[in-house]
Amino acid sequence: MVRARVGSLVESNRFQLFIVGVIVVNALTLGAETTTVLHANFGPLLTFIDHLALAIFTVELAARLYAFGWRFFRDPWNVFDFVIVAISLIPTAGPLSVLRALRILRALRLVAMVPSMRRVVTALVRSIPGLVSLSGLLVLLVYVGGVIASNLFGDTGDPRFSGLGPTLLTLFQITTGDGWSDVMRDLMVQKPFAWVFFLIYLLVGTFTMLNLFIAVVCSAMQEEVALPAPRTGAHDDLVLQEVRALREEVRALRATV
Repeated sequence: MVRARVGSLVESNRFQLFIVGVIVVNALTLGAETTTVLHANFGPLLTFIDHLALAIFTVELAARLYAFGWRFFRDPWNVFDFVIVAISLIPTAGPLSVLRALRILRALRLVAMVPSMRRVVTALVRSIPGLVSLSGLLVLLVYVGGVIASNLFGDTGDPRFSGLGPTLLTLFQITTGDGWSDVMRDLMVQKPFAWVFFLIYLLVGTFTMLNLFIAVVCSAMQEEVALPAPRTGAHDDLVLQEVRALREEVRALRATV
């Protein structure tokens, strides 16, 4: 009965909004600590707010574990929250002081708390197989282009095309759209028709591949939105606990009558 009430509390909308508010305040606090002026004037207050937020997160996590038991770990988002809070609880003194920078990971809990953000992340995860295939195709395209560019422009003396390694790095830079026109114009001094290679490479490697990446992500997003909202194992366990509690109350009333 107590577990059912605790489960109802942690799953209630008001409690969820409260936790979201704590996450936002904690994220702003951690950002303020990086500002020298704010840290000098309000350092103790910022530290107190940070410790208070961590205490709230720990109590919330303990309440969820108590309400749902080991079934808590059936939900991947619960596991995500558990890992984030566990990292925050690791002492940051001595050689582990570098972990202090990981406190900002608590802000990522906002993804687990907001359903719309969860859908976006789920869609990105669903699109990973397609993105991996496209990445392999892009790597193959860059490699083929690198071999061709090395043969075409290797004799110009340009260090950006002095070998396969520098050429691949240059083509990767061009794929991102960074300074490709400068590279092309430098080569056109000795190779007037260099623009043909760059035009073809940009059309295939940049515009086409980039649009394919966007298309894969948008397709996964559309499929995720079309699916009904999934019911987590924790939600089902909470319903079962409430049903059992109601049965116990009915039995008690029958015994009294």
